[in-house]
This record gives sequence, structure tokens and C-alpha cells, in this order.
Amino acid sequence: MCKKIGILGGMGPLATADLFRKIILLTDAKSDQEHIHILIDNNTSIPDRTAHLIAKGTDPRKQLIASARRLENMGADFLIMPCNTAHNFYEDIIKEINIPFLNMIDETAKFISQKYAGKKIGLLATEGTCQTGVYDQAIHKYGMELVKPTKTQKNVTNFIYDIKAGKNISLDGFNKSVEELKDQGAEVFILGCTELSVGYEMFKMEGNYVDPLKVIAIRSIHFAGKKALKSL
Repeated sequence: MCKKIGILGGMGPLATADLFRKIILLTDAKSDQEHIHILIDNNTSIPDRTAHLIAKGTDPRKQLIASARRLENMGADFLIMPCNTAHNFYEDIIKEINIPFLNMIDETAKFISQKYAGKKIGLLATEGTCQTGVYDQAIHKYGMELVKPTKTQKNVTNFIYDIKAGKNISLDGFNKSVEELKDQGAEVFILGCTELSVGYEMFKMEGNYVDPLKVIAIRSIHFAGKKALKSL
């Protein structure tokens, strides 16, 4: 029996839709009935995660936990969450539910350790994700080194929020941040915000980019009991 996936979404809606789309496109299915039953809570009321983590904005935990419980009550067998920064609250969420919750950060770090062992990893993410060290802990667990932008972090932040706002988006600032990471010796780059995953496809970026949304999409397909059309 195929497990039902619960997507704790809304952070932002476009990234949530992108994860749903990835799961559909990557599932080995020849009819509607062979696809996975997916439940989505596109909770746009969840306060900004970075604003809370670095500027003492509204705490998102209440809404995150409410979404997780709602998905469990709807019949989800396990959860995934398309927001890297929100994984800072992962431990708070799992205490309040009784179903598995696949951790996108941990799954991404595991994948990187298997494919890019020995390489220095660059992180492109929100200031909240960078400052709290959620990826540092996951990557260091596998004995790998992680570097982050210092001079050009604002470029990444602006790129992320421009995608959220649907503004005219330019890659110029983002590319400067990639170059800064390369100057620090990075050879592989984590798209550590789900809006960056959207931007990756939008601009058809080339290079050693790791997309956590793709990682968790494939992992969730397997965990649900189905086959994926592509491997990691």
C-alpha cells in the first residue's frame, strides 16, 4: 500500500507547487491511479522564518505545528517541508506529531556526502539559514567543509525575495555570490532556499548545484513505496 505524502507548504507557494510538480514528474507512473496520494497544506499564514531567526519577528512555530497536525489528521502517513529555513524548527514540530517527517536538510547532506565526498561545499541560502548553521551541522556530520558568502550574502537574499515577489529578476548579484564561494574553494553549491530551486529551473543554471527540493522529492517517492524515474 502506497503511503500518503503530506506537504507542509506555503513558504512560499511557488516552491510548494514546484515540489508537488517534481514528485509528479519523477514518479514512475503510467496512469493517475499509479501516482502517489499527496496532501498539501499551503499555509501562507506562517510568519517569515528569517525575520524571526535574525530580527525577533513573529515566531512561526505555532503555525508550523498547526499545519503538521492538520496534515496528520487529514491522513498523511509522513511529512515533507519545502522550506530550508523552517527546518530550524524541525525538532519542535516532530514533538507534536505521531508520523515520520523526512528532514530535507539531512537528506541533502547525506546525498552530498555520497556524491561529492572530499569537495568543499558552498551554501546559497537565506540569512536565517546561514546564521543559524542548520546546514553547517548537517554537512560537518559527514566530515565535509561548508563555506558561505560574507561580502555578497545580500545578493542571495535579494534574489530569493525577488522570486517570492515576482519582480524582474536578475542573476547578476546571485552570480557574484557564486564567484565569492568559488574564491573560497567551493566546488559544489547547495541551493539552500526553495526559491533558489525555482530560480535554478527558471534560468536553467549550469554547474554543480544541488537542489534540496529534488533530493526530498525523490526520497519521498521511495519512502512512499514507489519507484522514481531518476536516481540521485
